[in-house]
Amino acid sequence: MSLMSGAGVLAALQAKGVDAHAFDPAEKPLAALKEEGFDRAFLILHGPVGEDGTIQGALEFMGIPYTGCGVMGSAICMDKLRTKLIWRGLGLPIPEFEVLDEHSDWDAVVAKLGLPLFVKPNIEGSSIGVTKVKSVADMPAAFTEARRYGRVVLAERYLSGGEYAVSIMGDEERGYTVFPAVKVEPATEFYDYQAKYFRDDTVYRCPSLSDEQAALINPMIEKAFWAVGGKSWARVDFMMDEAGNAYLHEINTAPGMTSHSLFPMGTKALGLSYEDAVLRILEGTL
Repeated sequence: MSLMSGAGVLAALQAKGVDAHAFDPAEKPLAALKEEGFDRAFLILHGPVGEDGTIQGALEFMGIPYTGCGVMGSAICMDKLRTKLIWRGLGLPIPEFEVLDEHSDWDAVVAKLGLPLFVKPNIEGSSIGVTKVKSVADMPAAFTEARRYGRVVLAERYLSGGEYAVSIMGDEERGYTVFPAVKVEPATEFYDYQAKYFRDDTVYRCPSLSDEQAALINPMIEKAFWAVGGKSWARVDFMMDEAGNAYLHEINTAPGMTSHSLFPMGTKALGLSYEDAVLRILEGTL
């Protein structure tokens, strides 16, 4: 998916007159950025290594400015458990969750979180390794699937009031711009990998909140982003329960920028085109 997002970002930058070129670290060493004279990087590598502070640290070492959160913010947001602990420590609302291991009592987990619930890897993205569990009998298989992607596995309470994504730009010094929330209504069981990138039957509603709801939720989005050291750009996801209460879900520090992606949908709702949004993100490195 990084290649799909990268192709869109590259075309947008070139359309805006930027001397931009594709660079894939799978094809050449990162040091070639310096050797070939690049003076800044638009990071659009999704998932581990690209989004967890690894690439960010390498670019810091080379002295190359880059888009997105820094080393700390990237590393924290890639770790769902640590992100939740920070938010909970600040009193921000999050869905109830449990950390799972081989000795977990599946009946006790289900009794606490209810059914259905989600089992997911702690460090992954794009709904990879995620299972919507409807029966306690399905817990062992869900745990095994999630464990394929990392040692730490989470079980999280299911909230039935809808899934939302909020695009955000800026930093603590210059302030944040919070864009209208996109509500995601997948035709699948949940917003899984296929629905995110390939299916055309997912419904997206933007703007999706009333002015009164946005006035309550947007400050929470800003505080959640600030709390993890966020800057430049990101997508903050939240869920609602049946009563309309919002609960923070996670932050994507290099969100998708494909034709199906949520970040450009949110910026477009405030009149910022895909190309203008990409240029604005790059300008944050100047």
